[in-house]
Amino acid sequence: MSAPVPAALPISGTQPDETQPPVAISAFRAFLSRLNDSLRNSLSERRPWPELADRSTFSKPESFSDATLRIRKNYSYFRVNYLMVIGVTLAFSLIFHPFSLLLLLGLLFSWIFLYLFRPADQPLIIFGRTFSDRETLGILVIFSIFVIFLTSVGSLIISAIMLGFGLVCAHGAFKAPDDLFLDDQEPAATGFLSFIGGAASNAVAATVPTISNTRI
Repeated sequence: MSAPVPAALPISGTQPDETQPPVAISAFRAFLSRLNDSLRNSLSERRPWPELADRSTFSKPESFSDATLRIRKNYSYFRVNYLMVIGVTLAFSLIFHPFSLLLLLGLLFSWIFLYLFRPADQPLIIFGRTFSDRETLGILVIFSIFVIFLTSVGSLIISAIMLGFGLVCAHGAFKAPDDLFLDDQEPAATGFLSFIGGAASNAVAATVPTISNTRI
């Protein structure tokens, strides 16, 4: 008579899902999604471009204080359009200087993929040497200082922003804001100008809990 075969013991737990993306990828996607939503909401507040370029509303300011007042009122009304003008000026400046554009993109991607959204369980290894988070941060800070202050990137960005700022100030000073309904608008600080800080803070708030749990 053959011996009874022992029953197989049940195995608790589930096998890890190999198709599940790492936490950093999920955090990066959440960041991009929130950034895209904030950008869409901010761009929806822009004014019609024909209203911005209406030549019948242009006139010479009577004094410097009048020009300053016009700039403040026009910025409150056209703030999204003005910031888009500055952004387009910066973009064209970088496009016509491809070397600076490549350096800036390299710096941006280095911060994103080597530090901010790098999975904590995947240490940075270069030429067989493992770098800690503190060492990686120090290298990125040094690289940022080199790119911004020791190459043409910093001067190009500053000159492009100053050019766009000059165009905005010139338009705001010569456009009479008498026909603009400023009382119904939100304060200037709540428009597209707060997009960068608001979008970044919201995205980071959504991604920090998942990243910090693994890095601490």
